[in-house]
Amino acid sequence: MLAAVLEGHGGPDQLVVREVPDPVPGPGEVCIDVTAAAINNTDIWSREGAYGPAPDHPTGWLGVPLDVPLIQGGDAAGRVRAVGDGVETCLVGRRVLVDPAEYDGPGPDATPARILGSERDGAFAERLVVPAGQVHDVTDSPLDDEELAALPIAAGTAMGMLDRAEVAEGETVVVTGASGGVGIAAVQLAAALGARVIAVSSGGKQALLHDAGAAEVVDRTRPDLHRTVAGLSPHGVDVVVDVVGGDGFGDWIPVLRRRGRIVVAGAIAGPRVTIDLRALYLEQRRIIGSTMHTPAQFDRLVDLARRGSLRPVIAARLPLDEIHEGQRLLRAGDAVGKIVLLPSDPR
Repeated sequence: MLAAVLEGHGGPDQLVVREVPDPVPGPGEVCIDVTAAAINNTDIWSREGAYGPAPDHPTGWLGVPLDVPLIQGGDAAGRVRAVGDGVETCLVGRRVLVDPAEYDGPGPDATPARILGSERDGAFAERLVVPAGQVHDVTDSPLDDEELAALPIAAGTAMGMLDRAEVAEGETVVVTGASGGVGIAAVQLAAALGARVIAVSSGGKQALLHDAGAAEVVDRTRPDLHRTVAGLSPHGVDVVVDVVGGDGFGDWIPVLRRRGRIVVAGAIAGPRVTIDLRALYLEQRRIIGSTMHTPAQFDRLVDLARRGSLRPVIAARLPLDEIHEGQRLLRAGDAVGKIVLLPSDPR
């Protein structure tokens, strides 16, 4: 089969599209024909080793070097091709969405411990083998396969952020990086909860973000960005949903109302920030770290997918052998929504 194989930490040249042996499902596993696989910033950061503590110590997202060669890709939708021993054969032929997480224990509130495309071969290939418990039947979903594949990491991360920040109806929520995969999902989900959403993004994307549910859209390049957002909510915003980080992170703290929350799940603009601790503790504000989703949150996401209640925005659809162009588009930051690869057509 054809796959995009990561040969080591480094630049795009470390990602090679080539033929590899077909995977075979073992006991308790299923093999899927991957019809759609979305690209995430995590794929690029892991390739570059950017989760490491220093440039000369590259690692994957768990803080250890990736075991290469590795097929990356955490987002997958497709059809079950074959099953291993102990798995019901009625799954064969069903359209499925894959939970990218293997969890640190049982129960609905467990947290991810291993990620598809990071600690095991992932979705940037024509076929994929995963534990049967990670497969969710979405055969009757009105979403197409590209829309389904756009959900797991981006919308799962957004749902985890909103849950952990306890976003409620009637609150004012600021979403940074709002035109990206996580950001636009956060806009959609927060609006669905009944929150008033202020989206922060680069210019020219207002119409799409309003369609996603944003009440206000603010250009992130404004020199008075934080003052402008604060002016839209004079009594302070309830929650900032941040996937950007960088130098501007600390400036969001005073924008929050007393006991407001900022929840962070990314560092696109840089991982090291400066904040005024007085603005944090004197007003009893909170900073919440959030990584991906729990099993219960992913089950809710699957339910939304089955009903078509959450429709991801797709920025581009590309064949698997154009993965380098897909990652370039993602890194450029001009695309609104998800960039999706189309590895195979089981027909």
